[in-house]
Amino acid sequence: MAERFAFRHLGDTAPDPRLPAVGVADLDELIDIAVPESIRFEGLLDLPPALSEQEALAEIRAIASKNEVVRSMIGAGYHDTVTPAVILRNVLENPAWYTAYTPYQPEISQGRLEALLNFQTLVSDLTGFEVANASLLDEGSAAAEAMAMCLRLAKGEGTRFLIADDCHPQTIAVVETRAEPVGVEVVVGPVEKLSFEGAFGLLLQYPGTTGAIIDHRELVERAHEAGALVVVAADPLGLTLLTPPGEWGADIAVGSTQRFGVPMGFGGPHAAYIATHEANVRLLPGRLVGVSVDSHGNPALRLALQTREQHIRRDRATSNVCTAQVLLAVMAGLYATWHGAEGLVAIAERVAGLADRLAASLTGAGFTVLHDTRFDTVTFGTDGRAATLAQAVLDAGFNVRVLDEDLLGVTIDETTSEGDLAVVLEALGGILVEKGPSGIPTALRRTSDFLTHPVFSAYRTEHEMLRYLRKLADKDLALDRTMIPLGSCTMKLNATTEMIPITWPEFARIHPFAPDGQVQGYMQLIGELESHLAEMTGYDAVSVQPNAGSQGELAGLLAIRAYHRSRGDHERVVCLIPSSAHGTNAASAVMAGMKVVVVACDDHGDVDLADLKEKAAQAGDSLAAIMVTYPSTHGVFEPGIVEICDIVHENGGQVYVDGANLNALVGLARPADFGADVSHLNLHKTFTIPHGGGGPGVGPVGVRSHLAPFLPGRGVGPVTSAPWGSAGILPIAWMYIRMMGASGLLDASRMALLNANYVASRLSEHYPVLYTGRRGRVAHECILDLRRISKTSGVTAEDVAKRLTDYGFHAPTLSFPVAGTLMVEPTESESLAELDRFCDAMIGIREEISRVEAGEWPRDDNPLCNAPHTAEMVAADEWLHPYPRSVAAFPVPRRYWPPVGRLDGAFGDRNLVCSCPPVESYS
Repeated sequence: MAERFAFRHLGDTAPDPRLPAVGVADLDELIDIAVPESIRFEGLLDLPPALSEQEALAEIRAIASKNEVVRSMIGAGYHDTVTPAVILRNVLENPAWYTAYTPYQPEISQGRLEALLNFQTLVSDLTGFEVANASLLDEGSAAAEAMAMCLRLAKGEGTRFLIADDCHPQTIAVVETRAEPVGVEVVVGPVEKLSFEGAFGLLLQYPGTTGAIIDHRELVERAHEAGALVVVAADPLGLTLLTPPGEWGADIAVGSTQRFGVPMGFGGPHAAYIATHEANVRLLPGRLVGVSVDSHGNPALRLALQTREQHIRRDRATSNVCTAQVLLAVMAGLYATWHGAEGLVAIAERVAGLADRLAASLTGAGFTVLHDTRFDTVTFGTDGRAATLAQAVLDAGFNVRVLDEDLLGVTIDETTSEGDLAVVLEALGGILVEKGPSGIPTALRRTSDFLTHPVFSAYRTEHEMLRYLRKLADKDLALDRTMIPLGSCTMKLNATTEMIPITWPEFARIHPFAPDGQVQGYMQLIGELESHLAEMTGYDAVSVQPNAGSQGELAGLLAIRAYHRSRGDHERVVCLIPSSAHGTNAASAVMAGMKVVVVACDDHGDVDLADLKEKAAQAGDSLAAIMVTYPSTHGVFEPGIVEICDIVHENGGQVYVDGANLNALVGLARPADFGADVSHLNLHKTFTIPHGGGGPGVGPVGVRSHLAPFLPGRGVGPVTSAPWGSAGILPIAWMYIRMMGASGLLDASRMALLNANYVASRLSEHYPVLYTGRRGRVAHECILDLRRISKTSGVTAEDVAKRLTDYGFHAPTLSFPVAGTLMVEPTESESLAELDRFCDAMIGIREEISRVEAGEWPRDDNPLCNAPHTAEMVAADEWLHPYPRSVAAFPVPRRYWPPVGRLDGAFGDRNLVCSCPPVESYS
C-alpha cells in the first residue's frame, strides 16, 4: 500500500515503448546520458518512508488536531468568513478551476477571465477608481507595489515615503523591506506630524488598524500640493458603507479581499487588490483582464497590455509579480456575485452595528474606548491589564488582539453573533447593550452605488449560481480535461488526496497572528516541510514565507545583498543574468537594488563561459551574484554549471539557482551540492500545489548556512504580510512528499526526463528541436523551433498554438524563451496514451502545414491561420474557405469547442475596458 500513490501519480514505471523510442535500454542509461555526472546525487534522499493515501490523511489529520480552532476577533486585516457552500464545492474543491493555467491563451480561458473581470469590477466599484487589476499577492506586498508606482509616477521628485502609524504593522514591515534596497526612506508616524518635504507618497489605512475612521480629504489636498501621491489601504467590506478613496482624492487603493469568502488559512493565500485612475494603467503591476473582440468581431476577454510582461521588459519591468491570486480572486468575485450589493451592505451593517454595541458596552463597563469612529474594530484601554483580560477572553473561547500592555482590540466579522459578543463582554466584566451610537462619520458614509452590473444580481439562487459556475468552467481547458504541455510551468497532477486537508477548519480557520500554543500543528507541518525541502536541495535552511516564485527570488537576492553588506561589501551590486533567464529574474534583481548585466548564451543554449568570465572580471569587486536556472530555460542540463559556480565564487559573488525547473532535479542532483548558495522553489510546480488559473503559488527560499541569518523575517524584513506566507496550502506539498517518499520523488524526476525525451524523439522528424544537451538529450522540456517552417509556409508558432485548441489541447509555452518557438513540458504524471495523443496532434498539424507549403491552401486562409474554430463558425450557413468544414471541425473525433475565435489583442489595448461590459456581450 505504501507505494500505491507513486503508481497513481506516475503510472507503470517499468520498461515501455518510450525507452526504445528515446534510444536507451532503461532509465539509468537515459540519466547517465542526460544528467552530467559531476552534479549527480548518489543514493536516496533521507526522507520518511512513503505513506499510502489513507495513511497520509491519517497522519496529517493528527497534525491538524494540534491546531486549536479558537474563534478569532484579532482582525488586523484577517477575518473569519463564510465561504458559500456552492462556491466551496464548485470552485475551491473543483479541479476545473484549481488545475487551470494562467490565461495566456484567452480563447480557452474565457470562463476564468470572466470571473476575474467580475473581480476587477468589484474592486473598481468599491474603491471608486476606474481600473483595478486581477489581484496581487497580499495586502503588504500590494502596498509595496503601490509605493513603487508612486515612485515611478513622481519621476524622481523626492525619496521619502510616508506611512501613517495606524496602518497594519505587517504592511508597514513589508513596505520597509521593499523600500530600503531601492533607496527609499520610509517615515512612519502620526499623520498630523508627518512632513511632506522630500516625500513622493503617503500610505493611509482606512479604517485604521485600531479601528478609527478618519476624514483624510484635507490631508490628501496637502499631499498633492506638495507633489506627493496618496495610497489608501482600504477594507473592502467597510467600503460598502464608507465613501471610497477614489471619491475623496486618493491616487491608489490597495487591500485584501480575504474576508469575501476566502478562509484565513494561517495567512494565505488571499487575493489582494490594487486600483487606480485610468491614466496610471500602464504602471499597474500584475495582471489586467480587458475586453476585446475575436476574429469574428464578437466581444471576448484576454489579458491586456501584455507588453508589461517581465520576459519582454526584464530589468525595465514595472514589477516582478508575474501572475495573480486567480483562484482566490475568483472566489472573492463570486462571493460578491452571490451576495450582491444589498447582501454585502447587510453584512457590513450587521458588523458595524455589533461593533457599535460592543463600544457602548465597553464604555458602560468602565473601559476607555480609543476612538469615537469605527467600522468593525473597537480598541480600548485596560489600565495595564491587557494580557490578563485577553487570557480571560481566551478562556471564554475567543482570541482578541493585544496591542500593548494597556490596549486590547476586538474585531467583528461576518461570523460573529450577538451571543459571541455577550460571552466576550462577560469575560471582560461587561454586559452587551441593545444599541450603541454609530461609529461611521456622517461625512464619510457612502452615497454612490456599486455592483450595478447585472452579473451581481442574476445569480442569487443556488440553482442559478450552480449553472453559472458550470457555464464558466465549460468555457475553459484545464488539467481535468487535457494535458497542458507548458514548458517552464510544470502542469502536473494535483492529486485529490493532497487537496482534501486545506478546507479542514484546523487549517482553514486559523488567524496568522494566533498565539503560538494554538498553532502547534502548523508549526510541525512547516518544520517538517522545510526540513524535507532542505534535504532535497542540499541547503542548510529554508523559509516558506515567500508566497510566489517572484517573492522567493526577491527574498533570495535580499539575503545575498544583506550578506555582502554584513561583510562591508556595500559596492557589490552587479547581478549577472544569462540571456535565457526567466524575465522575473531581472525584475527581481532591480527590486533588490542590483544592477543587471546580461551574460550571453552559446550555440548550444548554454551560458557562454568565456563571456561569463569576462563579465565577472569586469564587475570585479562589484559582483554580487549570478542568477541561473538549472536545468536551463532552454531545457537542457548545462555541463558547465559547476564551472559557472566556481567562476562567480572566485570573483566574490554568490550563486542563485532559480528553482523553477527543480522537478527535473529532485533525487538526481541538489543545487547546494554543485555550488549554489540560494534558490527559490516553486511548490506550485515541483510539489503539486495547483496553479489555480495563475495563482496561488508558493516560492520558498533555501540557502546555505552563511545566508541563513538573512532569510525573510530574520536578518532581513518580511517579504509577505503573514509570517509563514500562504501557509493554508502547504498541506498539499507536505502530502505529496509524504506519499511519494524518496524513491517516488526520484522516479518522478526520471519519468519527467523520459517523457520529455520521448516527445522530443517523436516530434524531431517533424519539428526541429532547438536545443539538446552535448549528448543529444533534453532535460524535462524541449523547444520546438518553427522559425524555418514559418518562412516556408507563413504558418507561425501562434497559429500552431491556436490550432492545437481544435485538437483539444492547451498550447505549449509560446515564443519563450525564444521567439517563434513552442516549449513543451509533458511532466512525469502524463500517461503514454496522452503523450501520444499530443504527439499525434502535433504531427497532424505538421501535415496541415505541408499542405500550405505545397500551395494546396492559401497562406491567408487555411485551418491554422483561422484557428481556433468555434461551433458557430463551422455551423454557419456559408462556408467560403478552401478547406472542408470537417477539417475545421473535427481534426480529432472528440473535441473541445472554444467559446470565441482568435483574439484581437491590439484592438483591446487601443480600446481599453477593464470592467464588466453589458452582460449580453459575453454571455
